[in-house]
Amino acid sequence: MTFDQNVTAPSQALEQEAYPDFFKQRNWDVPAFSVNHLSTRRNKYSLVIPVINEGERIRNQLQATHDLGLSSKVDTIIADGGSTDGSLEPAFLESVNVRSVITKTGPGKLSAQLRCGYAVSLIDGYDGIITIDGNGKDSVESIADFITALEGGVDYAQASRFVPGGRSENTPLSRLLAIRLLHAPMLSLAARRWFSDTTQGFRAYSARYLLDERVQPFRDIFVKYELLAYLTVRASQLGLRTSEVPTARLYPAHEKIPTKISGAGAHMDLVSVLFSTLKGDYHPPHNAQS
Repeated sequence: MTFDQNVTAPSQALEQEAYPDFFKQRNWDVPAFSVNHLSTRRNKYSLVIPVINEGERIRNQLQATHDLGLSSKVDTIIADGGSTDGSLEPAFLESVNVRSVITKTGPGKLSAQLRCGYAVSLIDGYDGIITIDGNGKDSVESIADFITALEGGVDYAQASRFVPGGRSENTPLSRLLAIRLLHAPMLSLAARRWFSDTTQGFRAYSARYLLDERVQPFRDIFVKYELLAYLTVRASQLGLRTSEVPTARLYPAHEKIPTKISGAGAHMDLVSVLFSTLKGDYHPPHNAQS
């Protein structure tokens, strides 16, 4: 499967009604969405940011990304879960060089938003995709390091605050223990290599990885947090190149922690996803033993 990778003549975005036909041709399950393309493709890589009602956090993050000059290296695509707080006002997004806003209208949560953003990015011809949360906790300057990793042939790069050069600030003790004692060990066991910081949504994928028939990320099984866990482990299982990128993960000192994961139910979902990933439940059916 190949796509137009010629970024010297930026691709025109597909019309809204054309996407379902493209997805159907490729047997991709992608939730219904609307899309507003504010410009054509300018770069080799997209930056997909999943959000829902992130308020000033996403606006500050987009402004910082723009001020660092990163819009000359990566095209920003917002994968919105249905924000109603006015944070994604089009004039502001254009001022910070956001390329597209995809608004999921079909069912599902985080994984569904990401499927929308990744599918549009691949159809539009990007060589790779970087994902960062839209809550302002991650070091946007590290986006350049993910680009370097992709340029060097890495298929999956994971952010880590725990590797040399990384930094953690005000991480709640309960989260720190969960990462170090449960989440990272279990996903590392599934991945067959050590990853030190597996809860982060800050990562990069090559198009080659996402389009590999042994991966198949565009399935309705990925609804909540499943896709992030699965894509963390699948690359190294298949012998593709992986790496960790040092980043800063900064929690506010005296404010409510910005997160969509709260309550006993959400945490039980995360634990369930870990065990399902370890068992290989998310592998494509005909490649379950790969």
